Amino acid sequence: MNFRQSLFWDTDPKRINVKKNASYIIERVLDFGTDQEVCWLRKAYNPKLIKKVVSNSRSLNPRTKNLWLLLLKK
Repeated sequence: MNFRQSLFWDTDPKRINVKKNASYIIERVLDFGTDQEVCWLRKAYNPKLIKKVVSNSRSLNPRTKNLWLLLLKK
């Protein structure tokens, strides 16, 4: 996946490691990503990992966090 600079404004998107920076990527995409980026995210990461990151996140917008906790409740 080629990440948008506007999604990762504080770093060079080309240097982001999909495995090492999973939490960072998940938080940014869920908070600011497009539908296409969210679809990619859901294919790229295990739902348990996404739920864990959302549950433990201190940087997600509270509304985003609540929405994703409800969506991932299955």
